[in-house]
Amino acid sequence: MAAKDLYEKDFYKVLGVDKKAAADEIKKKYRSLARELHPDKTKGDAAKEEKFKAISEAYEILSDVKKRAEYDEARSLFERGGFRAPTGGQNFQGGDFSDIFGGGNPQDIFANLFGGGGRRGPRKGQDLQTEATISFRESIFGTNLDLRLSADRGAPQNITARVPAGVHDGAKIRVKGKGAPGEAGPGDLFILLHVKPHPIFSRKGENLLVSLPITFAEAALGADVKVPVLSGDVVTVRIAPGTPTGRTLRVKGRGITKGAVTGDLLVTVEVQVPQRVDGKALEALRIFAEETSGEDVRIDLANKAKQ
Repeated sequence: MAAKDLYEKDFYKVLGVDKKAAADEIKKKYRSLARELHPDKTKGDAAKEEKFKAISEAYEILSDVKKRAEYDEARSLFERGGFRAPTGGQNFQGGDFSDIFGGGNPQDIFANLFGGGGRRGPRKGQDLQTEATISFRESIFGTNLDLRLSADRGAPQNITARVPAGVHDGAKIRVKGKGAPGEAGPGDLFILLHVKPHPIFSRKGENLLVSLPITFAEAALGADVKVPVLSGDVVTVRIAPGTPTGRTLRVKGRGITKGAVTGDLLVTVEVQVPQRVDGKALEALRIFAEETSGEDVRIDLANKAKQ
């Protein structure tokens, strides 16, 4: 980036602080913006990523006493029309470079400030990523992951990571300081989670879903039926007389707890038709069929087919 582009930037405006702001105020403002705009949080929002780069660039200068003083001098002179970026000779108005920069060219000053040939500050180590598979139950209630990570250099390391309750398949968790080493400290480790399906339970948001088989008699006459829940105990749901297959019953507060929110248990009824009926049951069904023979359950189907 050209020096002209750098000293024309108003870093105080970028951070949203006054030019006379104390160092603590600048630090507090930067941290607030960094938390809001960090790429881990904005997840691919290009505009916010650019803004994050801008505030980081501004903070790099304004947090350093010497760099800030040099920047303030250069900005003050620039705003008064004191110099323009040289294009071959020295385009300076109102004094000598040595008055402010100690004999140095302002373009060289900014090159040193922003790393254009100057020394950059120490960098953190590279972030690393790995994958892990957990059970459905572990994803709901949380668990500790014990991982053994191989390294390009040095011995493998054992990592213990906490998986919070309520995570989804495809979620990422971060373990701070367990990435690659660097001059300013190690990077972070990101773990991509895969959740194995459960034999009977699934989830939708924070709601827990289960299918409940019931008999034809329970559907027709009604019944109180016990349903297992993921915690290991059971709840009782009331099947109203005449309940059709596919109806969903809601049990409040027996779903997935994530933070301060707890979902519901959604129970979908599946009426089971017996594969074989004989004896008294068969006779009873024949009597039932005769008693209900005047009921046309397909009348709506025929009418809608004509539309």
